[in-house]
Amino acid sequence: MHTVTAAVAAIRLHPSDNVVVAREPIAPGSQVIPGDIVAIERIPAGHKMAARAIADGEPIVRYGEIIGFAHGGIAPGAHVHTHNCRLREFARQYEFGTALKTLEPPAAPATFNGIVRPDGRIATRNYIAILSSVNCSATVSRYIADAFRRHPATGDGLLADYPNIDGVVALTHRTGCGQAAEGEGIDVLRRTMGGFARHPNFAATFMIGLGCETNQVNDIITTQRLKMAKTLQAFTIQETGGTRKTVERGIAQIKELLPDLNRVTRQPVPASELVVALQCGGSDGYSGITANPALGVASDLVVRHGGTVILSETPETYGAEHLLTRRAVSREVGEKLLALFDWWRDYCARNGGEFDNNPSPGNKLGGITTIVEKSLGALAKAGSTNLVDVLRYAEPVRAKGFVFMDTPGYDPVSVTGQVAGGANLICFTTGRGSVFGGVPAPSLKLSTTTRLYERMPEDIDLNCGGIADGTDTIEACGARIFEAMLRVASGGKTKSEVQGFGEAEFAPWQIGAVM
Repeated sequence: MHTVTAAVAAIRLHPSDNVVVAREPIAPGSQVIPGDIVAIERIPAGHKMAARAIADGEPIVRYGEIIGFAHGGIAPGAHVHTHNCRLREFARQYEFGTALKTLEPPAAPATFNGIVRPDGRIATRNYIAILSSVNCSATVSRYIADAFRRHPATGDGLLADYPNIDGVVALTHRTGCGQAAEGEGIDVLRRTMGGFARHPNFAATFMIGLGCETNQVNDIITTQRLKMAKTLQAFTIQETGGTRKTVERGIAQIKELLPDLNRVTRQPVPASELVVALQCGGSDGYSGITANPALGVASDLVVRHGGTVILSETPETYGAEHLLTRRAVSREVGEKLLALFDWWRDYCARNGGEFDNNPSPGNKLGGITTIVEKSLGALAKAGSTNLVDVLRYAEPVRAKGFVFMDTPGYDPVSVTGQVAGGANLICFTTGRGSVFGGVPAPSLKLSTTTRLYERMPEDIDLNCGGIADGTDTIEACGARIFEAMLRVASGGKTKSEVQGFGEAEFAPWQIGAVM
């Protein structure tokens, strides 16, 4: 935790840091607080400045952790970035369960107004899904969903008389064939589709295949143990008789269900039913100072009230994993996390990549220099509670508390896995201005700076920039995020929902050869 006053030109995040972060652009010759450092060159906002002389090869420290090594000597007051900071492998000490904590139960348990399904599952939204098994059925799936689009201005359309249905959405993708019929790739796809098919935010799901694809509809049903019913149906274009007949069949079957699916009411349910996907995209030098630690406070509140938060993006945890093993409830959980990084090292090698291919150009422009620096800032989203489980991509989340799910760092692919695992709400921090939404889980967007919030007000739900401005605190901002979670879970619309985001962002992780 850190505090910032409006008079501070740069922020030191930990007493052992040998760099500080510029709150605003710093001109050469400026006296910088803390430490009375004089800038010897221009330091862009969100970027790092040397707080003392750093010798060639010496570790560069931010957050009290190594983020890279000096490439050539760095003078006090110099800009520290990709030109003079390099990342190399270095030893980390892995401890298991040495930072466990016991949470005090809340004085008054929080609630939100959720939808209780007949089987007792809790939903935050009430969608109908058209789920294509293969790209070959994507267009037909979209045609069916298009028939139910509400007019953006008038609300007219086939759903006009069904206000309790949030929409009919087509979730399509680019794969499903041209891949091995067995193995890791098809297993991940089927697990993802199974997770969406049974997601509580879908009142009904229609799975549509072509008929001759590798990812057979019947195999999805069997491997994922799905039970066919009026609200979970599957058919193929070839068996139905072509495009037109399949579209007509899908429209007719959905129309038949609309009156029943519209008969839902919201009622108070405990906040322990929240399953929150934690994401950051378009990160910048402020992400680990403002929005991410504030979301971490909100994450701790979710866990304290008995709910679940899911941290993911394994490549963007590299270099910070030793901090997570200390929070693992058992050595087994900690070892499961470390095993993910062994897999990713092999995956990167097979594809000619490396962990430090990330950060992106936008991340670097915003002040992030190495993947380790990015990971340390991203980790703050997960707060401080115990790590209770580690899951494969799209694996069902069954534990309460803080869990980790293996996903790529690419936001749409990562969120797709988290939602398949059961996330019914998404919290997404951004410093550069990522535009994103996901269905069926609503997505709250949190800005790292006031400048971004004011520049993109139609996309950002909540501003965390006051922390860097010196007008807000991490704790107060985190409390507001938690209240926003409850409000959105109760049906309040997010900016991304108003903008119509969510369907195109469905992106199952494609692993393995395309043949």
